[in-house]
Amino acid sequence: MSGTEFYEESVFVEGSPCVVLDSVSMTYKVPTTAAGGDEVEGIWARTMRKISGKPARVKVQALNPLSLVVERGESVGIIGRNGSGKSTLMKLICGQEQPTGGAVYASSTPILLGVNAALVPDLSGDQNIILGCLAMGMTRESIDEKFDSIVEMSGLAGSIHLPMKSYSSGMGSRLRFAIAAAVDPEILLVDEALNTGDAQFVDRSRRRMAELRENAGSVFIVSHSLSTIEDMCTRVLWLDYGDLIMDGDPKTTTTAYKKFISRLGKGYEMQAYHLRDASRKRLVAAEVSSRISGRRRSGDR
Repeated sequence: MSGTEFYEESVFVEGSPCVVLDSVSMTYKVPTTAAGGDEVEGIWARTMRKISGKPARVKVQALNPLSLVVERGESVGIIGRNGSGKSTLMKLICGQEQPTGGAVYASSTPILLGVNAALVPDLSGDQNIILGCLAMGMTRESIDEKFDSIVEMSGLAGSIHLPMKSYSSGMGSRLRFAIAAAVDPEILLVDEALNTGDAQFVDRSRRRMAELRENAGSVFIVSHSLSTIEDMCTRVLWLDYGDLIMDGDPKTTTTAYKKFISRLGKGYEMQAYHLRDASRKRLVAAEVSSRISGRRRSGDR
């Protein structure tokens, strides 16, 4: 089965996970100008493409098979170089895209907050608050009750009545975060939106996500700011070109990633990839050991 399944809360009893990824993978077919790029096409499709003048296509493996279990109360950071599959993973978890392999299960509908989250640029900030909250299922009464706190969270009191297209990218990101966090989502996904904002906004967002975790929710954060990841997360995933390299505590994982990036930056590519591959092997070994232990426990019953 392939797809994203959302289950009622009653299905996930206390102590059960919020999100489960079962061998999830993602492959895209994208246009290319390279010779031989039509390897994903059959003879007939290749002939029709040449007649129509359309570009050839090639397969891009954005995410290799990946399995995860995320419990309630966890804040999961996702780090890695550009093109490693971080945003793809977030889109699969929230159901914005369907995986080409495997399945995603969630205890409720995840809310994705990203710098590209769609609001209406021509509308003012306060109008977008109403629009965004209605889209997430809130009633007008509930919106009215939370309106002031949303504005306070965004830090845009002086600009809230101006068109959103007049906002800087940071201002827009802060507004999106404030709207998304207003509905008390059980599962919140934050894609790069915390990279833009002053210290006060970072403090407010940190407190808000702590509240979400305390209320038995889970948070996923993609960020290039490793200090943000270390401060706000209880667990960190390191992805590199579609592979899960590490899954561990924030300090250990970010330290290994920093060493990898440092070696690449200095031109020590062989050392960098040796470090990455060693981390990947330890992860695979740990997964195998866990599965063997689980089978033994099952056999004892």
